[in-house]
Amino acid sequence: MGQQATPVRSARLGKAVGPEPTAVSGAVLLLPGGEEVSARRPSPVRAMSVLRSLGRRFARAGRAEGLAVHSVHYRYKGWNGSEAHLAGDAAWAAEEVVRRYGDVPVCLVGLDMGGRAALRAGGHEAVNSVVALAPWLPEDDVAAPAEPVRQLVGRRVLIVHGTNDERTDPELSFRLAARVKKVNREVCRFEVHSDGHGLHQHRDEVLCLAVDFVMGALFGCAVSRPVEDALAAPPPIGLRMPLAAGFGRSLRR
Repeated sequence: MGQQATPVRSARLGKAVGPEPTAVSGAVLLLPGGEEVSARRPSPVRAMSVLRSLGRRFARAGRAEGLAVHSVHYRYKGWNGSEAHLAGDAAWAAEEVVRRYGDVPVCLVGLDMGGRAALRAGGHEAVNSVVALAPWLPEDDVAAPAEPVRQLVGRRVLIVHGTNDERTDPELSFRLAARVKKVNREVCRFEVHSDGHGLHQHRDEVLCLAVDFVMGALFGCAVSRPVEDALAAPPPIGLRMPLAAGFGRSLRR
């Protein structure tokens, strides 16, 4: 009896968050976290609460602009070394947006390992912006190639990291941001002082910052002064920008 073929797995987009616009003019793809190595399927609806909250906030803020918001369901739970499965699924999702909605700008918004996937897949031609929240990044290793950054040229990039994150090292995201800044001026990084990996302590400020940034990147809306200053500042100032308590109270969309 012949060996049974392993079924081919497919990534997919979740249903639109909130009412789907009649005419879509931009899209946000939400990329949840994962693990370094795992061939298992991700558990359904396991995105951290900050990503779920962001999806609802994006949908509400972008309704009038024609913003479609979808979560990405990966084929595998793990990044899996050189396979980089999560990044491949993020790129597939950007392609699926083009197939469904046409030539609209896409923002990849990732958390944890999803942040790494967003940064890696940011070179897709439909992607014009990337948001990486508490991104998981590999330790520096002289024997391994550095995390690539040139795919981010021409994209607007926001990285947000809690200074007390014990799961993903904020210093690694700073170093990556510094490397991106050398090839792309349109990058900024905000530090959420005293917050941990889930960004629970300053959740509302993080949500307001992400929405402010994404609405500017996708639709040309005016961004807040802190984002404007962070993008314009030379390193390290614009890459260690503190996220002020109460940020966004006058910006809520």
